[in-house]
Amino acid sequence: MSIDFQMDAQGVVTLSLDAPGQTINTMDAAFRASIAAVADRLEAERAQLRGVIIVSRKKTFFAGGDLDELRSIPADGAEAFFEMVETMKRHMRRIETLGVPVVACLNGAALGGGWEVALIAHHRIALDKDKRQFGLPEVSWGLLPGAGGISKMVRLLGLQAAFPYIVESQQFSAREGMAAGLIHALAQDEAAMLAQAQAYIAAHPASRQPWDEDGYKLPGGAPNHPKVAQMLSVAPAALYEKTRGNYPAPERALAAMVEGAQVDFSTALRIESRYFTELCVGQVAKNMIGTLFFAMNEIKAGASRPAGFEQSTVHKIGVLGAGMMGAGIAWAAASRGVQVVLKDVNLAAAEKGKAYSAKLLAKQVEKGRKTQAEADAVLARIQTTDNLAELAGCEIVIEAVFENRELKAQVTREAEAVLDAEALFASNTSTLPISELAAASQRPANFIGLHFFSPVDKMQLVEIIRGQRTSPASLARAYDFVQQIGKTPIVVNDGRGFFTSRVFGSYVNEGMAMLGEGIPPAMIEAAGLQAGMPVGPLAVTDEVSLSLCAHIAAEARAALGSAYLAHPADAVLARMLDEFGRKGRAAGGGFYDYPEGAKKRLWPGLAAFAQAGTALPAMQELIDRLLFVQALDTACCFDEGVLESERDANVGALLGIGFPAWTGGTAQFLKQYGVTKAIARAEQLAARHGVRFAVPNWLRQQA
Repeated sequence: MSIDFQMDAQGVVTLSLDAPGQTINTMDAAFRASIAAVADRLEAERAQLRGVIIVSRKKTFFAGGDLDELRSIPADGAEAFFEMVETMKRHMRRIETLGVPVVACLNGAALGGGWEVALIAHHRIALDKDKRQFGLPEVSWGLLPGAGGISKMVRLLGLQAAFPYIVESQQFSAREGMAAGLIHALAQDEAAMLAQAQAYIAAHPASRQPWDEDGYKLPGGAPNHPKVAQMLSVAPAALYEKTRGNYPAPERALAAMVEGAQVDFSTALRIESRYFTELCVGQVAKNMIGTLFFAMNEIKAGASRPAGFEQSTVHKIGVLGAGMMGAGIAWAAASRGVQVVLKDVNLAAAEKGKAYSAKLLAKQVEKGRKTQAEADAVLARIQTTDNLAELAGCEIVIEAVFENRELKAQVTREAEAVLDAEALFASNTSTLPISELAAASQRPANFIGLHFFSPVDKMQLVEIIRGQRTSPASLARAYDFVQQIGKTPIVVNDGRGFFTSRVFGSYVNEGMAMLGEGIPPAMIEAAGLQAGMPVGPLAVTDEVSLSLCAHIAAEARAALGSAYLAHPADAVLARMLDEFGRKGRAAGGGFYDYPEGAKKRLWPGLAAFAQAGTALPAMQELIDRLLFVQALDTACCFDEGVLESERDANVGALLGIGFPAWTGGTAQFLKQYGVTKAIARAEQLAARHGVRFAVPNWLRQQA
C-alpha cells in the first residue's frame, strides 16, 4: 500500500502518502490500487468517520503522474488507458463526497497529479514558503491535467482566472495560492498544519466541494457570459499564434475547460479524461516528456559527468572581458554565491560590465524577489579590475573576449601566469576549436570550453566542450561548476562550431539559401515560425549579424582549405554585405529594416533576389528543409564524434538553439518521424537541394 490509513479515537482518519521504496509519491499502479482500497474502507467505516487529513511522509507532498508509464502507452492502448483514468478518478471522487471534511496538509511540492490529489480536499493548508511549488505543469510537457485538475480549477476560479494555471502551466507559491483562493491557510511547520487540520474538522462537521453545494454558480460566468465569451472568441487564435498547430495540449486543455464548464461535474471529468487520453497516446507528449523530463533529470544526475571524481565546489572565478557575455557570466556566478573578478582592458569597461548585474538586481528588488541587502551582497561579490594580478586565487578563469585566435591566445598566456597550477581555464568561444585554442596553454589538460548562451541571465544551457587533451578531472570540475551556478550542462567533443553553433548555423544558412533561390522572404520566415522555431532564419541572422556569419565562414574556409564545402548561403551573404552594405540589426539593418518607434519589417531591397517565373514551393517543403537540415547535421555530429549521447543532443537543441520542443530535439525528431521515412525524405531533399541533406551513417544505423 502506498497510502497508510490511521483512524484516531475521535474518528479522524489520517491518510499518509508514502510510496514504498520511492523517494517521491506518484500516481502509479500502487497508488491507484491504494486509493481504491482507501475509498472502500472510508465508506465502510463512515458511521464513525468525522474527517480525513491527507499528509505525506516524503519531502514533497506528491510529485504527480508516473511519466515513465505515461510515455509508454501504445497508440492502440487508448481505450484501456481511458478506463483506468476514469476508475481512479471515481475513487478520488468517492473520498471528497463522503460528507465529512477532507483536509490536505501540503508539506512540500504538489505539482501536476500532486495538485490534483490536493484538490480532493475541501480545505488546503500549506507550509509558508516562498518557493513556487504548486500548480499544473502538464501542458508544458505536452499533456493536460487529467485527474480532475481542469474540471476543479475551472469550478474554483472560473474560466478566465483558471486559464493561466491550466493552459500556461503557471505555478504558484503558498502565499500566491492564498491570494487566489486555492490554498486556505498557512502554517510554519508540520505540527501546526496538523493542529489547524484538526481544528478545521472540528469546526466543520459536514463539508462538501463548492460545486456540490446547492445553488453553485461558475465564478465569472459560463462560456456564454458576455465577458467570458469575448475572451473565448480570441483565445483560440492567440493560442495558435503561439503553437502554430504543433502543440495539441494547449488547444485540448482549452477545449476541456470550455466544454466541461457547460455540463455537470461528472461529465466534465469524462471530457477531461478523453482529451487526456488522446494526448497520452500521441507522439508529441512522448517527445516532450522524453527530453524535458527524463533527459533533463539524467543530466541533473550527472549522466555526462566522468565518474570517479569527488563533487567540487568553486568559490572564486575570474572573467576576462566585461562585454555582454562576460557581464552575464559574472552575474550568473555572483548570483549563486561565487566571488567574481571581472577584468577588462580598463576599469571603466569592467565597471560597465558590473552595471549589468546592478540593473538586473534593481529589477528583482523592484519586483520583491530580493531585498536591497541581498542585492547589495550579490553586487559586492563582483570585483572589477584592469589588473591581471587580481586573478590570483581563482579556481576557474573564463575568457569571453572577441572571437579572435591571437587575442584569445594572448589572454590565455597572461592569465595562466598568475593562476595556480590546478586552476581551470575555460573559453567561452562559440565556434573556434578548443584544441586549437589550448595550444596557447601551458596546461592543456586544464583547458576546456564553456559555451554560455546570450542573454546569460535567461538562457539555462551551457555547452561544455572537451578538447583533445582536456582531462576527465577537468571535465568533472567544469560540470560541477555549471550545475553550481544553476545552469544545465551538456558535454560535447571538439569540432568547428561544436554542436549548437554548428547546427544553428545550418538553420540560418538554409534560410539564406532559400532567399538565393528566389523564395519570397516572408514565406521563408513564415516557414521557420510554422515549423516551431522561435524566430525566422532571416530575422535571427540579423540578430547574430551578417558580418559575424561571414567571419565564421571565412575562418572555416581558411582552416579547411580545399576541404571546405561551399554553401548557397555564401553568395547571399557576400551580396548582402558587399553589394548592399547590409550587416545586421546592430549596424542599422540587414534582412530587416528597424524604423525607430515601429516594428521591424523586411527590407524591400530583398526583391533583388526574386526570380521571375519561379514556381513557389509548398510550405511543407520549406518547413521540412529547415527542420531536416538541423536534424541531419546533428546526425553528422554523431558520425564525427562531436556528440556521444542523444540526451545531450536533444537537450542542447531545445535549450540552446530553440529547436521546436514538440519534436523532442534534433535527434528525436528523426526517430519520431520514423527512421525509414526520415531516410527517404532526406534522400528526396538531397536530390533537390544538395549534399547537405545526404543521409548520415548514424541515421542509417538507427534503422
